[in-house]
Amino acid sequence: MSVHVDSTSPDHTPTFGQRVRRTRERNGQTRAVVGGLVGRSAEWVKAIENGRLQTPRLPLLLRLADVLGVKDLAELTGDERLSAATYAKAAHGALPAVREAVTTYSLGRAEEEPESAPELLARVKEAWRLWHGSGGHRTRVAVLLPDLLADLQYAARNLDGDDRRRVLVGLAETYHLTQLYLSFQPVPELVLLTGDRSMSAAQDADSPRAIAAAAWYMNHVFRDAGERHEARVDLAMKAADLLRPANDRDELARWGLLHLAASLSCAKVGQRGNAERFWDHADDAARRLGDDYAHPYLIFGRGMVDAYAITMNADLVRGRDAVEVAGRIDLSTMPSATRRSFHMIESARAYRMQGEHVAVVHLLRKALDISPETARFNLFARAAVTELAEADNSVVRDDVRHLSTRMGVPLAA
Repeated sequence: MSVHVDSTSPDHTPTFGQRVRRTRERNGQTRAVVGGLVGRSAEWVKAIENGRLQTPRLPLLLRLADVLGVKDLAELTGDERLSAATYAKAAHGALPAVREAVTTYSLGRAEEEPESAPELLARVKEAWRLWHGSGGHRTRVAVLLPDLLADLQYAARNLDGDDRRRVLVGLAETYHLTQLYLSFQPVPELVLLTGDRSMSAAQDADSPRAIAAAAWYMNHVFRDAGERHEARVDLAMKAADLLRPANDRDELARWGLLHLAASLSCAKVGQRGNAERFWDHADDAARRLGDDYAHPYLIFGRGMVDAYAITMNADLVRGRDAVEVAGRIDLSTMPSATRRSFHMIESARAYRMQGEHVAVVHLLRKALDISPETARFNLFARAAVTELAEADNSVVRDDVRHLSTRMGVPLAA
C-alpha cells in the first residue's frame, strides 16, 4: 500500500522536483515553455518534477534557474551551501553603502534649507547619463545614489506645491535607478522595496508619466518575484490608461513602453498571440515617434522595440525567429551602452537556443566590451560561461575561460 506524503506539511522537505514544479506553476509557465527555454522537452521537465530524473549538473541547473526566474539556487535545491556560491549572482563592491542608503532615512536638521527642485533634478539627470554611458556604470552611480536619495527625500518633506511634486518625480526616477543597480545582485528584497517606493513616490506626485515609468519597472520586479503574468499585464494597462499618447510624444513613448512590458510578460508564459498583439502596439508607438527618437532615460524607441523582439521570440521558444531578428537589427544606434550590452546578451541567448556556441561566445565578448558591468552581473551570461566551459569545442572552451576571468565567474578545476 502506498503512503501519500503531503508536500505542504511543515514537516515535509520538498524535493528538487517539487520545488521546480511549484516555481513553474507560480510563474504560470507550462512544461513545454520551460523545457523549450532550457533546451529540453516537456517530458524532461515532467520527469524532473516527478523525481524520475535527479538534479541536473550545475550548467543545466543554472539554465533552469534562469528560466524559472530563481536568483538563489538554494530555492530549487534546498542546499544552502549553493546560496553563497557566486556562480549565478555577484555582489557589487558598493552594495553595502547602497543598501544602507535604501534602508536608512537621513532626516536632516529642520533649519536646513533643502536643495531646489531644478538642482536636484539636474543631479538625477546626470545619474541617468552615467548609467547609460560606457564604462563602470554601476560603480559610477553607486557613488551618487546615497546622497541623492537622502537629499530628494529631505526636499520632498520640506517643499510644497509644484516643487514638491517635481522632487517626488525625481525621487521615483532615482528609485528606478537604484532598482536597476540592485538587480542581479543577491538582494531581491531590496529590489522589491525600491520598486514599491518608486510607485509610491510617483503616486504622491500625482504624475501619470511617473506612474507609467514605475509600472514598467514594477513589471520587472513582479517577474523576479514570480507574480502571475495577469497581474503584471493588468498593472501595465491600468498605467497606460492614465496617459494621453495622442497629444504628447513623451506620453506616447511611455504608453509604448507599457505595451512592451505586457508583451514580455505574455511571452514569458508562452502566450504567443497576446505577446505579439502587445508588441504590435509598442511597434506602432515607435513608428509614430520616428526612427531617430529615444526617450532620454527610458530609452524607448525604434531600436529598443526591435531589440526586445529578440527577447520575445526567445521566451516563446522560437529560437530561429529570435536569431533572425538578432541578425538584422543594428544595436549601435541605441543611445545606451548598458542597453546595447543587455540586448547583445539576449542575442547570445537566442543563438544558444540554436546550439551555435561560437556565436554565443562572440556575442558575450562583445557585450562585455560594450558594458563590462552589464555582462558581469547578467544571470544568463554567467550561466552560459559556466555551461560552455564544458563544451566539446576546445576553441570555445579556451575563449570561455578568458570570459570567466574577466567576468569573475568561477569554473570547476
